[in-house]
Amino acid sequence: MKNTKLKEKLKANQLTIGSWITIGHPSIAEIMGNAGFEWLTIDMEHNSIDPTMMQTMIAIIQSKDIAALVRVPKNEEVAIKHAMDAGADGVIVPMINTKEDAAQAVNYVKYPPDGKRGVGLSRAQGYGFSFDEYKAWLKEYAVVIAQIEHIAGVKNIEEIIQVEGIDGIIIGPYDLSGSLGIPGSYNEPVVKEALTKVEKVCLAHKKSMGYHVIEPDSALVIEKQKAGYNFIAFSTDFLFLGQKAVEEMNKLRSLINE
Repeated sequence: MKNTKLKEKLKANQLTIGSWITIGHPSIAEIMGNAGFEWLTIDMEHNSIDPTMMQTMIAIIQSKDIAALVRVPKNEEVAIKHAMDAGADGVIVPMINTKEDAAQAVNYVKYPPDGKRGVGLSRAQGYGFSFDEYKAWLKEYAVVIAQIEHIAGVKNIEEIIQVEGIDGIIIGPYDLSGSLGIPGSYNEPVVKEALTKVEKVCLAHKKSMGYHVIEPDSALVIEKQKAGYNFIAFSTDFLFLGQKAVEEMNKLRSLINE
């Protein structure tokens, strides 16, 4: 059964919290899927996860009754089609800087007449046995998130969020700061000013807006919720793993040295 809950929450501007998978192994998808997130995003842009592993992880995530999203490598027809045909519940599309970029992303997700996606039979369509059901689900419940991670996207945010078929946006803080010449410094005033513009526009239009909270710190998630963000990616698999390991080893060393 395809996921419908995420789309409904985005429409209603309700809080939904997910996370980011960057390590291409089935166990990671299973562990993260058991953690209580409502959705998980498989990152195909910055990692070496291959398409076969992507499909395997999509299936594992969905077996936990949560939505499986794919952050595709770029706003490109084949990449988006591969993710959707593998059965993803939706895509996060990087570097959406104009309304034309946003419309292109929607076109690559949706079948005609709503889009321009090529029609084939794969896992999403039940390998040919549930095409009609998939077609109906795709029209109503597939999720398309525009990633705003460049100052150009910030400048064009009002036009981007009004493109039919865009369900919300998510801020990519690292690339946004990079586009302003200060990569990684996403707490600087110029970055915060850009965020304020996005927040004002999205809140005025009652459009779901998201943010990728990089640090595995729940207090930062609450900060974003209070600022009006409702589609929040909470850290990543490797940071949850790495930070806990570092914290516990530091505690251990201090106990040994007492």
